[in-house]
Amino acid sequence: PWDTPVPVERPTGSAAPTQERVVVRGLEPVLDNGRHPIKRASGDTVTVTADVFGDGHDRVTAVLQHRRVGAKAWRDTPFVHLGNDHWAGTFTVGEAGDWEYRVLAWVDHLTTWREHLAKKVDAGVDVPMHLLAGADLLRDLAGKRRSKAAAALRDLADQLGDEAVPQGRRIELAYSDEFVAACDAGDPRRHATSTDPLRVHVDRERGAFSSWYELFPRSLGAPDEHGTLQDVIEELPRIAELGFDVVYLPPIHPIGVTARKGRNNTLTPDADDVGVPWAIGGEAGGHDAVHPELGTVADVAELARVARDEHGIDIALDLAFQCSPDHPWVAEHPEWFRSRPDGSIQYAENPPKKYEDIYPLDFETSDPEGLWTALRDVTLFWVEQGIKVFRVDNPHTKSFPFWEWCIAEVRREHPDVLFLAEAFTRPRVMEELAKRGFAQSYSYFTWREHKWELEEYVRDSFHTERIDYMRPNFWPNTPDILPEHLQTGGRPVFVHRLLLAAMLDANYGIYGPPYEVLEGTPRHHGSEEYLDSEKYQLRSWDLPDPATATVHDQDSVTGVIKRVNEIRREHPALQRNRNLTLHHVGNDQLLAWSKCTDDGSDVVLVVVSLDPHHRQGDMLHLDMGGLRLDDDAAFVVEDLLTGQRYHWQGQDNYVELGPELPGHVFHVQPRTTAEERVTR
Repeated sequence: PWDTPVPVERPTGSAAPTQERVVVRGLEPVLDNGRHPIKRASGDTVTVTADVFGDGHDRVTAVLQHRRVGAKAWRDTPFVHLGNDHWAGTFTVGEAGDWEYRVLAWVDHLTTWREHLAKKVDAGVDVPMHLLAGADLLRDLAGKRRSKAAAALRDLADQLGDEAVPQGRRIELAYSDEFVAACDAGDPRRHATSTDPLRVHVDRERGAFSSWYELFPRSLGAPDEHGTLQDVIEELPRIAELGFDVVYLPPIHPIGVTARKGRNNTLTPDADDVGVPWAIGGEAGGHDAVHPELGTVADVAELARVARDEHGIDIALDLAFQCSPDHPWVAEHPEWFRSRPDGSIQYAENPPKKYEDIYPLDFETSDPEGLWTALRDVTLFWVEQGIKVFRVDNPHTKSFPFWEWCIAEVRREHPDVLFLAEAFTRPRVMEELAKRGFAQSYSYFTWREHKWELEEYVRDSFHTERIDYMRPNFWPNTPDILPEHLQTGGRPVFVHRLLLAAMLDANYGIYGPPYEVLEGTPRHHGSEEYLDSEKYQLRSWDLPDPATATVHDQDSVTGVIKRVNEIRREHPALQRNRNLTLHHVGNDQLLAWSKCTDDGSDVVLVVVSLDPHHRQGDMLHLDMGGLRLDDDAAFVVEDLLTGQRYHWQGQDNYVELGPELPGHVFHVQPRTTAEERVTR
């Protein structure tokens, strides 16, 4: 059923007679011929375009219709003719869930009649027969109905066809508001052409705008002591003050003992080594259990409640559908795993990497129904504890149809649940996961360093059809990825990568504690793994106090993080992606872009230096349309990081940035607006 295409237009060439005379073609947006829904968030606008035309010279009218899936009535919004048979319209989606839209178009006989009447009157042609024909059209529209609308149409028809009334008054009647209102109420849509409904999946706001902070709960205890979920609760006020709204926890389940990894991924662990959280399952249970040293299922529910109700934060759990050799499923369902020729179970590999402590699940199992149901039920179990966000580990190594089914099953009763795909893989695979239901996706941003490749990636992500279904989430680092530029560039790189992630993308995240304190030591030269990684051991972090941190602190980026998240919350322009404009700077070490709200009421312009060692400056050549300003406009830019204000005019203005604070985040205001704000 998942591979059956849904046509946008009705099949043509049928032998059955039809009175539909209007063609609707080239409807956009549409994803894979309607096979998959486009994506929006609650309150977003959907802009729909299409070519609409009919035979002959009769006037064509169309409306854009939308509704929540399952609702009986369609809601109409205007579909406006832009010229050359091209039409456009918009509608606004409501609460999270599935919506649908379509175009309804018909030959508008009454409008055609009125236009012909006007032409004849202007040409001095006598119109008695034309008026009688109009009366017949009104009676035909009323039909045999007994409604008030039908009665009004018959009354107008009698007046229009009454030859005892002066012709001039009958012509005036045809042009009256009363006439138009009665015709609209009569619903002149007989023989209308309707496109098949296209779907929109609507996520709650956090699906489109979110700031993620990743931490390991077991590192929140006292030095050399295992942290707990209660420690996470105590950490929430600090994270909330930093401005994050999603706290992501790596797997919290029991960790296997068999083939356990030691510090820095050694195969010979010490007795006190804590293991890798992604090696899920042991004596204490599997995916629906909590590691005993972290706490209990009740602690998860309390954590989710406190985070949501007291801090406005979502707790995101890791869905890592894989097992340690000690997971109960290994003994209970050996058919869910792939065996090697010697009868042993195949552990995970990504050559040259080996994961001897992890068994992948086999989605070609002889028991797909049992496996799928178990994984869905695990997800629903945590939803019942109050978890509404999941970061999914390596979803590209599991079946596409499974994800489409599982996510749909969860969202059927819980439309506010969000799934983030951790899929650092080929572009088409990442795109397919987004189409199958993932609200957000990890991205290649982590490795995009140079200006040209950043600009190219932004265009590809935000200025193509991908914007309708794929929401990238920009992460400068993860527990698995310490990019080389963070190893060598010092604080300036941490700052400019943060600004790039948080200001380019409405969704971004950081692996928090090491990022705050500028941790950049790799396991060895050429490695992207952290030395003494939290994946394999407990760490103790001495983190700055957000209440006293500033953007100028040189031993951390905590103050910059806090201010950046404040700016993101205060400026709606930064909370979506399709409104991004790149601006030209000749210097390849300076990258500039802006974002603005649809109505132009909020405009933010960002300039970032990519050079961590030297000052860089050049003329900035602005796309004034992207700033919603005239080409020669005078305006004020206020740096939201430092509070400095600059008076600019026209397209060309000079910028210069140094390593100490390698970015401007400007609020752009017309000169008069800025002056009025200062006066107030």
